[in-house]
Amino acid sequence: MLGFLGRRLGQGVVVLLLISLFTFFLINLAPGGPSAAAKFESTAEERAALSKQFGLDQPVTVRYGLWAQGVLQGQFGTSLNSGQEIGPVIAQRLGITAQLGLAALFLSVVIGIPLGVITAMRKNSVLDHVVGTLSTLGMSIPDFWTGIVCILLFSVIWKVLPASGVADFSGGFSFGEWIRHLVLPASVLAFVMLPNLLRFTRSSLLEVLGQDYLRTARAKGIGEFWVISKHALRNALVPILSMVGLLLPALLSGSVIVESVFGLPGMGRLAVDAALGRDYNTIMAVTLVAGGIVIFTNLLVDLAYSAIDPRIRRD
Repeated sequence: MLGFLGRRLGQGVVVLLLISLFTFFLINLAPGGPSAAAKFESTAEERAALSKQFGLDQPVTVRYGLWAQGVLQGQFGTSLNSGQEIGPVIAQRLGITAQLGLAALFLSVVIGIPLGVITAMRKNSVLDHVVGTLSTLGMSIPDFWTGIVCILLFSVIWKVLPASGVADFSGGFSFGEWIRHLVLPASVLAFVMLPNLLRFTRSSLLEVLGQDYLRTARAKGIGEFWVISKHALRNALVPILSMVGLLLPALLSGSVIVESVFGLPGMGRLAVDAALGRDYNTIMAVTLVAGGIVIFTNLLVDLAYSAIDPRIRRD
């Protein structure tokens, strides 16, 4: 197990290095520059002074070396547009995105897996066809359209949920207010992720339900609930966990649109603002943190494999 962890951590470091290299050189090869150094009202001398201040007049290889040295010291540098330290901004925005992503993942797992199990046990029933149709709609409808429709229904027409922003805790934490602001964007993001998990759970369980050991368990008089929960579902969980691991990058990319629609100041919105403003340092920080999160969560998924199925434990 220790050897496996060492190999995966080494692979993760290499992947992060490649991500930083590709991202840094691609954004620097793009025409133009940061908005702070390219204002229309600025003179050529002012633009040159700003480029020198930010180190943009140096070769790209030198700039990458300086940036990498700062990252190894735990510093992402300063924003080229706002002049703020990027580290504290990332920490604040990451908390909001984490709340949104975890809530959406929780809803997807709590709703998607049980529905997948039920539809697999009732194959070709009316419920199976209805759930299949809804899941197809969930995969087909863009999440920004779903978000706009939810805002119109729940915020404009029915006025039961806030349309945008995060809960204000200046007067003290309120669980109810926190839920009211989170439920709508989390549900929209989950509505996009849930159909994939539901359909994958259904197909994985259908493959297991026809195995001989399940017929043997039923012949021994074991109840259907225990046959499904203890034997069938446990063996189907390995491919389901793989799907959960694949959903994590989709959660991060989907949060970009959802945060923009609902006006949430998270990592996704920060990435969009940084890309529009050509804020190189912020783009690099967001990309590196997102890559690290995906690598770490996939490592947790791999470790969960051995906990569920001892046959695939690694030395």
